[in-house]
Amino acid sequence: MSRAWAIIERELRRFRRSPMLIVMSMIFPLMQLIVLGYAFGGNVKHLKLAIVDQDGGVPAVKIRELAAAVSSGARTLDLVDYTDQGIAMTDLRNGRVNGVLTIPPDFSRRSLTNSSPRVALISDNTDTFVSATMAGTVSSFVSALNAPTTPVRVEGAAGLDVVEVYPYVPYIQYLLPGSITMSIFMMVMIGGGIIFIDDKARGLHEGYLVTPITKLELVAGFNISGTIKAVLAGAVIMVLGSLIAGVPSPLDPIRLLRMLLVVTITAFSLISLMFLLMVRVTDPLMPRAMFGLLNTVLYFPSGAVYPQAGFPDWMKVIAAVDPFTYAVHAFKSLLLKNTGFGAIAGDVLFLFVFSAVAMTAATLLFRRTL
Repeated sequence: MSRAWAIIERELRRFRRSPMLIVMSMIFPLMQLIVLGYAFGGNVKHLKLAIVDQDGGVPAVKIRELAAAVSSGARTLDLVDYTDQGIAMTDLRNGRVNGVLTIPPDFSRRSLTNSSPRVALISDNTDTFVSATMAGTVSSFVSALNAPTTPVRVEGAAGLDVVEVYPYVPYIQYLLPGSITMSIFMMVMIGGGIIFIDDKARGLHEGYLVTPITKLELVAGFNISGTIKAVLAGAVIMVLGSLIAGVPSPLDPIRLLRMLLVVTITAFSLISLMFLLMVRVTDPLMPRAMFGLLNTVLYFPSGAVYPQAGFPDWMKVIAAVDPFTYAVHAFKSLLLKNTGFGAIAGDVLFLFVFSAVAMTAATLLFRRTL
């Protein structure tokens, strides 16, 4: 393996002479973590709710008081009073308000006679997150209206107690495992795939072909050097991202050791995949064109941004063979749950087998000829 180590040393020397390559491969995952984490993970607030009170009775006033309590407390809603239903609907269509809560004229009478009183919420459902948040908020204070004023001595209805195993997980922490995997992938593509194809295009690759080095030693040298680069990038994002996202005990030595193992096997599996895809490529533009496609196909089906339970069946098939899926799951288990090796054994095994298969296939496809 001395000849393979010579390749590794050469690649790492080139890597050391390109500090901007190192910086750029780390900036994008961090920016993605910060921007997406805070853009998608915040609680929706200050939704404008138009209230059209056509009743004016005591139960209607109580609904408005409950809505005002939500508005002054969680700041989820900003209330706007309307006297005309048509004007409120026009403002809803024009985007001036996000929803219209209509209290019909017979609401108080029906409430006092227990005749199924109803209110109507008309929301702009072109934004599902906003409409769902508004519907949930309005449902909560309408349900509070139905609560009995005197406690029931014998409770006959079934209840539900929700117990959360782990503390609240902000979206930026949920996004962190995918950002670590993305940093590894970017270093694999930029510091591995693109440089390898550029060497072939400039003719530097031909120097290896006149030496007695074997195909396995060549592939192993390129893969190990790419793995070392990707591990450095992944380890830096792992520590910085944990500090930025506010992960509890981010510098716990046992957790860092487990994380480093997952970073290493993830880096080796992705560099093996990259080399398999690039082993017969000669056009230097090809890896740059493939970067966006691979980013989409590997990153989004992995569950890094959205749970896989909401995917269609065809996307679940992609996720089942996607190495990103197992890397993200392992990072989530370690970062968000602080589990041991038992929870990630299946992920590590898949990544190890994937690496072996991809590296073997790349070695068989590698040509020692021009």
